[in-house]
Amino acid sequence: MNTQSPLSAWRQAVEQQGFVHDPAQWQAVQALQHCHEALHQGAREVRGVYLWGPVGRGKTWLMDQFYQSLRVAARRQHFHHFMQWVHQRLFQLTGTADPLKVLAKELGKELRVLCFDELFVNDIGDAIILGRLFQVMFDEGVVLVCTSNQPPEQLYSQGHNKERFAPAITAILKHMDIVSVDGSEDHRLHPGIARQRYWVTGPGQPSVMPSVFAELTRGQAVSDQPVRVGHRSLRVVQASDSVLWCNFHELCEQPLAASEFMDICDRFKVILLSEVPCLSAEQREGKIARGTEDGPVKVEAGDRELPQLSRFDDSVRRFIALVDECYDRKVPVCIEAQVPMDQLYTLGYLEFAFRRTLSRLQEMQLERFGTH
Repeated sequence: MNTQSPLSAWRQAVEQQGFVHDPAQWQAVQALQHCHEALHQGAREVRGVYLWGPVGRGKTWLMDQFYQSLRVAARRQHFHHFMQWVHQRLFQLTGTADPLKVLAKELGKELRVLCFDELFVNDIGDAIILGRLFQVMFDEGVVLVCTSNQPPEQLYSQGHNKERFAPAITAILKHMDIVSVDGSEDHRLHPGIARQRYWVTGPGQPSVMPSVFAELTRGQAVSDQPVRVGHRSLRVVQASDSVLWCNFHELCEQPLAASEFMDICDRFKVILLSEVPCLSAEQREGKIARGTEDGPVKVEAGDRELPQLSRFDDSVRRFIALVDECYDRKVPVCIEAQVPMDQLYTLGYLEFAFRRTLSRLQEMQLERFGTH
């Protein structure tokens, strides 16, 4: 932990590190500073902070400066890691009366502040749990500071049984300051020196990956033998103790889970991913005409727009999870693809979620990414 406050860390970044003074960030810094002071002055009731806005606005950096400045018990987690822990703990508490209350009390005894990166709810099971968990966490005095791409009211807004999540939104609005970090600057694009970690290789062109892998593993023992990841045997193109090289099919088209991506980032310092195809849905007529059959239900009148489906959507979900995990752990991902980065995924169900992935891949093209 450093001894700076969020305010002094931000001022230093603007004055000495070339950061751009951003009015939207300034509002966020003030809210974080107020929370920081209340915590260290021993206030009984401290409001948390909910930072939301588009990708690249510096939300995660701001929250990390806040977390590193804390002198009270705190935990900083990616949100999906936290939910994995919650589900595991609830299973262990099977048969316990009001297990969420027990879990919240445990959290309250262990820490004062919980920092979440990327609060995003799209699972009905998570929505039901969070509907009550946030309430009881706040009751136990846990201060929540988090980032999200969406305002609280839009979390799980399109989900099934969305009313089950409504108590969580009410609790967030009651116990947290909501700050929109929506400036004009994409802070991931500067400052920094460019470092290429994305290559486009067309059909018939030689791959750049052998030379990239050789450069990264100079002096290391390498092998093409399968690598154990969790309970799975992962086929590799090549691997050393610190560098993993797989093709897209093996890492993203196989049923790998978030926990296995966590294991990969625990073990390797750089990931190489080759043979990445264009992941977008194919352009097609997206309507059902009047009077045609729609499964068992006949469409009697009107045209209905169909969402664009990509045959890669399941793979894209894993690709997003892989990039999120690598970004959170500062593990660079080197990619060789058939199309430029901004054309990777432009059409499909996951277009909104992929914007964050694209921004994170862009940040990985900077020299400073991956340095600890």
